[in-house]
Amino acid sequence: MTSAAGPDEDSDRRNVSDATGVVVLGACAAWSLISAAVHGGRPEGVLLAVLAVAAGYAVGRISGALLPVAAPCAGALAGVTLTLAVPRLAPGPQLVAPLGHAGATAAVLTLSAGAACCAAWSARSAVLRLGLRVLAAGIAVTAAVLGSTSGLVGCAAVLLCSLAAGQVRRRGLGIAGLAVAALAVTGLTWAVAARAVPGGFGGWLEGQLTRQRVRLWHEALRLAHQDLALGVGPGRFGELGGTADGAVPVDGKPHSALLQQVAEQGVVGLLLLAAAFCWMLFALWRTGRPTPVALTAGATLTALAAIAAVGNALSFTAVSVGAGLLAGLATARPLTTEPSRSDESPTHARDSHPVP
Repeated sequence: MTSAAGPDEDSDRRNVSDATGVVVLGACAAWSLISAAVHGGRPEGVLLAVLAVAAGYAVGRISGALLPVAAPCAGALAGVTLTLAVPRLAPGPQLVAPLGHAGATAAVLTLSAGAACCAAWSARSAVLRLGLRVLAAGIAVTAAVLGSTSGLVGCAAVLLCSLAAGQVRRRGLGIAGLAVAALAVTGLTWAVAARAVPGGFGGWLEGQLTRQRVRLWHEALRLAHQDLALGVGPGRFGELGGTADGAVPVDGKPHSALLQQVAEQGVVGLLLLAAAFCWMLFALWRTGRPTPVALTAGATLTALAAIAAVGNALSFTAVSVGAGLLAGLATARPLTTEPSRSDESPTHARDSHPVP
């Protein structure tokens, strides 16, 4: 069923956001090849991440159109199952504390909670909606049981933001708020890496983040200064970087997506990473789905950005696929009319919300 505004306006908005995504993801892939060609390195990791996001987004768009409730619910359950069945989420040497794979675990659980909340807002039945929110709360409890503090915080934040999204009338303000939150986390991470956080607060942050992680961040900035435009080459932090202990972790990562990007691919690579996040928020702002669905997905991706800013979450293919999948689910156009959109136009849908 289409609104009085017709399908053309909705299709035009989707075409613009989809075209933007193609350009941004294509630029990310191309720049990794350029940086690798100049300085050497291994762009395969970046190319795989771009492919994972694109594939997840496509699957999300298709499954979200066919099954707007069942698809995100299945995604949430799959994320929890993956975390419990494959705690490391990737082959290779197991990292030891204090770094480890906690960032990836927190990211997958946060994405799972976000998918469950999106399914709840798409459900017609109040009982089903409540059950899906209980599932999201259960995912937060799972994070606590697994000892993932960041996962617990991320899941709880997503659940609270999803509940609050039902009271937001202007979608643009909500999306802008999420962008500001992501910028604040990014700025704080950069300040810690640059030793620009004053006084006891800086010492407290370093204690929470662990000294080993902060030293890796310092090293990433040092490498970034060698070539601010191109970086030292994708995948080369493990070869060129070092800590006060004389070695980098076995995964060869600085455990911060933004600092790894600026060290290995320069300022241009960092801007492209930011552009990919902004594209997802833009797509959520332009989508004709109900505002709570869009804001819930946006809050989840913002929480993921915060986790990735202080960890190696984006180094795991499962996380990249999950981020693309959630964005695709939240921007899909269901073949059946959602109960909250039966009487509203796509334009009005961007700035309104359904009755809970």
